[in-house]
Amino acid sequence: MRRGKLRIYLGAAPGVGKTYSMLSEGHRRVERGTDCVVAFVEHHDRPRTEVMLHGLETVPRRTIEYRGTSFTEMDVDAVLARRPAVALVDELPHTNVPGSRHAKRWQDVAELLAAGQDVAELLAAGIDVVSTVNIQHLESLGDVVEAITGVRQKETVPDEVVRRADQIELVDMSPQALRRRMAHGNVYKPDKVDAALSHYFRPGNLTALRELALLWTADRVDEYLQEYRTEHRVSKIWGSRERIVVGLTGGPEGRTLIRRAVRLAEKGAGGEVLAVYISRSDGLTSASPKELAVQRTLVEDLGGTFHHVVGDDVSAGLLAFARGVNATQIVLGVSRRRSWQYVLGPGVSATVARESGPDLDVHIVTHDEAAKGRSLPAPARTRLGRSRTLWGWAVGLAGPVLLTLLLSGVLPDVGLANDVLLFLALTVAAALLGGLRPALGSAAVGSLLLNWYFTPPLHQLTIADPRNIVALVIFVGVAVPVASVVDVAARRTHQAARLRAEAETLSFLAGSVLRGETGLDALLERLRETFSMESVALLERGEDTGPWSCVAAVGHRPVSRPEAADVDVPVGDHLALALTGRVLPAEDRRVLGAFAAQAAVVLDRQRLLDQAEKSRELAEGNKIRTSLLAAVSHDLRTPLAGIKASVSSLRADDVEWSEADRAELLANIEDGTDRLDHLVGNLLDVSRLETGTVTAVIRETDLDEVVPMALLGVPEGSVDLDVPETLPMVAVDRGLLERAVANIVENAVKHSPHGEPVLVSASALAGRVELRVVDRGPGVPDEAKERVFGAFQRHGDAPRGEGVGLGLAVARGFVEAMDGTVTTEDTPGGGLTMVLGLRTADGPHRPRPDPSTEKET
Repeated sequence: MRRGKLRIYLGAAPGVGKTYSMLSEGHRRVERGTDCVVAFVEHHDRPRTEVMLHGLETVPRRTIEYRGTSFTEMDVDAVLARRPAVALVDELPHTNVPGSRHAKRWQDVAELLAAGQDVAELLAAGIDVVSTVNIQHLESLGDVVEAITGVRQKETVPDEVVRRADQIELVDMSPQALRRRMAHGNVYKPDKVDAALSHYFRPGNLTALRELALLWTADRVDEYLQEYRTEHRVSKIWGSRERIVVGLTGGPEGRTLIRRAVRLAEKGAGGEVLAVYISRSDGLTSASPKELAVQRTLVEDLGGTFHHVVGDDVSAGLLAFARGVNATQIVLGVSRRRSWQYVLGPGVSATVARESGPDLDVHIVTHDEAAKGRSLPAPARTRLGRSRTLWGWAVGLAGPVLLTLLLSGVLPDVGLANDVLLFLALTVAAALLGGLRPALGSAAVGSLLLNWYFTPPLHQLTIADPRNIVALVIFVGVAVPVASVVDVAARRTHQAARLRAEAETLSFLAGSVLRGETGLDALLERLRETFSMESVALLERGEDTGPWSCVAAVGHRPVSRPEAADVDVPVGDHLALALTGRVLPAEDRRVLGAFAAQAAVVLDRQRLLDQAEKSRELAEGNKIRTSLLAAVSHDLRTPLAGIKASVSSLRADDVEWSEADRAELLANIEDGTDRLDHLVGNLLDVSRLETGTVTAVIRETDLDEVVPMALLGVPEGSVDLDVPETLPMVAVDRGLLERAVANIVENAVKHSPHGEPVLVSASALAGRVELRVVDRGPGVPDEAKERVFGAFQRHGDAPRGEGVGLGLAVARGFVEAMDGTVTTEDTPGGGLTMVLGLRTADGPHRPRPDPSTEKET
């Protein structure tokens, strides 16, 4: 049975008339005698669309109850029972009411051959389906449409469903015409027109949607064309669209050719630029990897694409690529060959121009590098090593001479056959050491010496015995292929060693990925050591044309721009790896690319870790703020309530207060004010510590002058002081130390039993002075000793109104700002001892700990 076909009307925007066009197609088919029915069409109360339904048979819809409301959807079973030749199905991306056979209407239409799909069944039954969809409902364009219109489309259809349609017809209309249609009330009701015209249907939105529809349809048409050309084996170029291929050699003239091709493409609408580099399959090339990377970046920045093709015949490979992409023009540069080099052949440009045919235009562009010569492919010594190559030439040229002297003066006459074998051995040795060229040189010198010294008549280049001619010919005939085989074996050995080194390097990189190593500097140092470079830098830029900045670098004098490096490897659009020291061969690009990709991964991981750390700090800040609100909500209200009560009492006119009562109320006000001042002071101190704005003014200070001043705020008799006057002077900030000691002592007094005074003593020890604050309170468990220095921390069952838990946090922060320490110890017999370690005026400076280091450890 013939399978049905799917035809889709693609609308550039709502209201352009895609449903009207579909119904018009239905009327045309009915007039031609085709059995056409309306399976589902929604006219949205548009009069012109509703009129088009007249005269077309409509299949009854299926009614579905959902949450107490009746909805109608397409009845696929009824359409199958009716079995028309053509079914009209509107709104392909529509979401069906829950309880329908499928969630989406495109599932009723899209899959032509899949079993169990509704309209697939129609198609399989030989029913053609005509449907509609707007460009904004294509799934791949969802983000683009949202950026243009500000509206996220909830109902979408996969692009592949639309692409598989047998026919796609674009329904288009200019933005001005569509807005006039809306203003006339042909799309929306009058009460919605103004809002639509000022929001979704602005001219800019409609123009952008129209461009999307045209470009998407053009790509689909191009796919149809490529499929047709492939199916019918059409090799002749059809100039339906300007496609310009730029042939690159890796030389400096490539940038000129790319810019020239872009200018040619801009002359026609929709022109494409495709830059292609043809490399030989053996890997031997004179192209500069650095220059190719620059040219690739240039062509991509200018809107073109870069392609790397392998082919031994550059001319044939270039023409095959151009015909494969249906190119209309090829841009090549004038050959860099010198005049005498044309003896070897006509060159790529001339060959391509001769064989391109009438359907492919070839532009040969002049440039500054024309006729200046070009480097030959890298010789074998670059693969076998310079020292090996020199030894090969030495053995190949000097060896036959020494062997001739040896055979002529020392060894007896061993016969021409043995002489030939000995010279052949030297040729093999030269091939083993230096490759093919030294071996060929050895064979040439050896054949001449054999002819002159060992073949009768001696000392002449003539040969009397024909058998000797055969021997020399065999010598040369054997020496050349043997040297070639040995040279290939040496190259393969070198290649195997290189691949092994690459495998070890790649294994290291893979292991670092699995281990989650995040040391970017270590990775760059490994890269520098692997390739013996002077410096390696990872560069980044925020925009495509923005300045480069160095993210990480190792080595001596790293570069700040990729153009200044000997080797640069692009990593995405905004990262590049820049190396200095020497130009690396092309075969190293693969490992370099792996290093570059790993560097980008490590950089991303580091930034994610930094973001995670910042998020953690923000979470801690939020936690502190929450703790602050919870802590101060009571501690602020309590003194304020006392102050307000005392002030209200003093201002009361109906009560006559005695002097004693007035003094008591004023004392309560003063006490509450002092508590508020202390609380606000601690809050401000914590804020200064967290923002790093605490600056200690270090001066030589006597401890016995500061500590008594810090005890003025505690009840008399609650502290025993033992600070000798003979202690060395300490290097502290008097104000910060006084605040720190006051907070620690107040905390100790608060937790000491009644009648047990707190002991404050000091002693000198190894360039430092220790101030001990000893209480006889309940003490602190070992696991909680460090937590007591956190902000808003109350240990045990400290009651509300006993502070917000900032005193010890402020004290430690102030002491550490003065290069000191605050630690805790258990008091023998019970209690807690706070130990302040302060640097003496002549003592060594102790570096402050790095907070990041403490977090890591």
